[in-house]
Amino acid sequence: MAQQSKIAINQLTKVFYKRNESVTAVKDVNLHIEDGEFVCLLGPSGCGKTTLLRILADLEKPSTGTFTIHQSDNAKPLQSMVFQERGVIPWQTVEENVAFGLKMRHVPKQMVKEKTDYYLDKVGLKQYAKLYPKELSGGMKQRVSIARAFANDPEILLMDEPFAALDEQNKFILQEELLSIWGETKKTVLFITHSIDEALLLSDKILLMSAQPGQIVREKKIDLPRPRKIEDVRSNPDTAEQFIDIWQHLQREVQHDRKLKEKG
Repeated sequence: MAQQSKIAINQLTKVFYKRNESVTAVKDVNLHIEDGEFVCLLGPSGCGKTTLLRILADLEKPSTGTFTIHQSDNAKPLQSMVFQERGVIPWQTVEENVAFGLKMRHVPKQMVKEKTDYYLDKVGLKQYAKLYPKELSGGMKQRVSIARAFANDPEILLMDEPFAALDEQNKFILQEELLSIWGETKKTVLFITHSIDEALLLSDKILLMSAQPGQIVREKKIDLPRPRKIEDVRSNPDTAEQFIDIWQHLQREVQHDRKLKEKG
């Protein structure tokens, strides 16, 4: 019997309506992600990446088509989502933010404390546990969001460009911290990025999307051994070829989209 995919999307389309106009954000998306895979979604701006993630997070409903998230443990939430920014609760401390999902699930107090302390330590925030978000840098806030998502122990983790607003040094540090935690937990992750370097560093598999309406047009397996560092990605001849191939795909899609808009 074939193993069930962790995430399965079948012929999914999402159309947004505004007055007398309609915009098709994603069209006929078919996708299977296996348990424990780290998958990056890469495509031109406005191609529907975030829409697809929001549907999986149950923040939007598909217009047509279906998706399933295979639940292996009914006690766990189906998904946790990490946003690009504004993901922390401003009136709660760092510690309270990380514990939030666990408390909402009425997890026993001792387990809440153990998991919260563990993930605060993993992201280097234990000494900042009593601070509020206004006292933190952007990178530290994203650490809080990542710690909270993993502490909540969801079936899948959805990440919408969580490092996009950070400077390059902080971005590399957080990418390595994310990979370290993922290496221990082996969560199924769907991660949106505009960065080819980031996708090559993080992914088991990269899904390339077309311009709007977004469709998954290609899939690339990344075989670079783990654990990885950004210098491994940039110095490896195979990933250099992958980088150029993905860059050319994005350029073609952007140019194609521009021509269609000029005609339209």
